[in-house]
Amino acid sequence: MKWSFSIARVFGIDIRIHASFVFALMIGAMWGLEFGQKGVAFGLLFTILLFACVVLHELGHSLVAKAFKIPVREIVLLPIGGVAQMEKNPEKPVHELLIAVAGPLVNVVIAIGIWVAFGKTLLSGIDLKALTSPQSVQPSAQALVFWLLTANVSLAVFNMIPAFPLDGGRVLRAVLAMFMGFSQGTRVAAGIGQFIAILLGLFAVMTGQVLMALIAFFIFLGAGRERAEEQARTVLHTLRVGDAYNKFALTLAPGDHVSRVVDYILTSYQPDFAVLQGAQLLGVVTRSEVLQALATDTRDLYVAGVMNRQVEKVQSTQSLDDTRKHMEQKEIRIVAVYEGERYLGLVSLEDIAEALLVSTFVERQNQLRKMEAAA
Repeated sequence: MKWSFSIARVFGIDIRIHASFVFALMIGAMWGLEFGQKGVAFGLLFTILLFACVVLHELGHSLVAKAFKIPVREIVLLPIGGVAQMEKNPEKPVHELLIAVAGPLVNVVIAIGIWVAFGKTLLSGIDLKALTSPQSVQPSAQALVFWLLTANVSLAVFNMIPAFPLDGGRVLRAVLAMFMGFSQGTRVAAGIGQFIAILLGLFAVMTGQVLMALIAFFIFLGAGRERAEEQARTVLHTLRVGDAYNKFALTLAPGDHVSRVVDYILTSYQPDFAVLQGAQLLGVVTRSEVLQALATDTRDLYVAGVMNRQVEKVQSTQSLDDTRKHMEQKEIRIVAVYEGERYLGLVSLEDIAEALLVSTFVERQNQLRKMEAAA
């Protein structure tokens, strides 16, 4: 993920912190300002320990995923929590169920461990009313332990709400998928999640809880995004990248000038151009690279001087869904399509989006015809 840096590597998984994570630390420090340096240190320590629990939560997901041969690229810490970046989705519902449950289960184990270790000492004679009120609590070891205990319980309970993108939503989808398949299970689970988000949002508005309203909003969006993603995955999984490239694309030679690319851009809708030496691909020139060249150099340069020589290759038999995921993981927008060692053409993220749009339209038209015929 952009704007993140690595802080550790555990079981072959990069643990990274996003630059925006500094806001979480600032919030933790600001809480303790009224208590002086001791309060600031307390707030920072609690924030760090809390996010250490979040890392363990995500490692729970990740290690179970790796046990099912699902590669996990990295875990990224954000101000709102952590995200485990898996290279593909589980293919079996039971695998998704176990992966989803593993995270909250880690928080339950941590909470039990804290209670066993400190329940009879630091938590004895505790003033619950004081410790549950952040405005009145004094920084202390007792408060730190109690807050970590309640935070882990809260993480486990909150994440099991049956709504995407929370773990509970994935558990619900996995259970439904065992009976109706991933696609239908996702639609039903997403609908339930959005209904829960609406109820949560209404309650938040009625009680004036802004944070809860924001959470409800993000849950609603997350459920919709998950449904759209599953629909896209279902459609694109049936298409091959060899069906999506432009078979009549304009191409360039290394001796062509940028002015020729400009002519092509003005007279066609094509934004990307392969630079070929015979049948061999040398590189790719994109519209943005041409515009950048025009802005920085008034000379009519050779395309060989502005083209991108590092072009990712994919085989024509690969599905568009796998190709899209590969491009998103590599953070690239264009790939070269090959049949064995023979170059065929280029495919961009925009091409995949168009293929999805057209295929979805055709599928809907076929469904309407079937409904009309049945009627």
